[in-house]
Amino acid sequence: MVFAAKEPEGEGPWYGIGIDIEKCIGCGNCASSCKQENDVPEEPFYFRSWVEKYTIMENEEVIVQAPNGGIDGFDQDVENEDIMKSFFVPKMCNHCHKSPCVQVCPVGATFDSPDGVVLVDQEYCIGCRYCIQACPYGCRYIHPEKKVVDKCTLCYHRIVKGLPPACMDVCPTGARIFGDLRDKKGDLHKFIKKHNCHVLKSHLNTGSKLYYNGLNQEVR
Repeated sequence: MVFAAKEPEGEGPWYGIGIDIEKCIGCGNCASSCKQENDVPEEPFYFRSWVEKYTIMENEEVIVQAPNGGIDGFDQDVENEDIMKSFFVPKMCNHCHKSPCVQVCPVGATFDSPDGVVLVDQEYCIGCRYCIQACPYGCRYIHPEKKVVDKCTLCYHRIVKGLPPACMDVCPTGARIFGDLRDKKGDLHKFIKKHNCHVLKSHLNTGSKLYYNGLNQEVR
């Protein structure tokens, strides 16, 4: 089990995310609901959350697909007998504790909320794209109409009301959960404790708070 982020001292929730790759069926409901909830442009270039399909071939070739973020489903272009295994990997902001995006923002528009969510004040954002280049997970884009950066907020407008993020609310298999990392009896802490969890690109030491169960070494 790899813990990439240690919760700081303090009171109140400090949010993190768990994704169980073994439960993801690639339905794309998460990506679709995210767009609807957060007014993400419909074009297949803009996503706050998306799903990738990894196909590991018998010859060790790795094929990664994410057509329209997984919203429209996935086609299989290779023969079954040539596939060693395939699986789906939902992606979203990792809400890192030591976020590169926060560090490079020249105007302080990207910041950490007290409860551990990385947010963007779009009134201050100047659209310089430094944060987009700094994010090692590719989780940011420039909104084509607002001309400022946009990203996953963990549906902050929902969680402050006690509601789950939209992507987690619609997941039919419970592959996505979120919770308070300070709550040792909470569901997220149980998830991390139960499974052999890892974070993406742990060598970068970003303090990722997105914990995956079933993360394969081919996932990038």
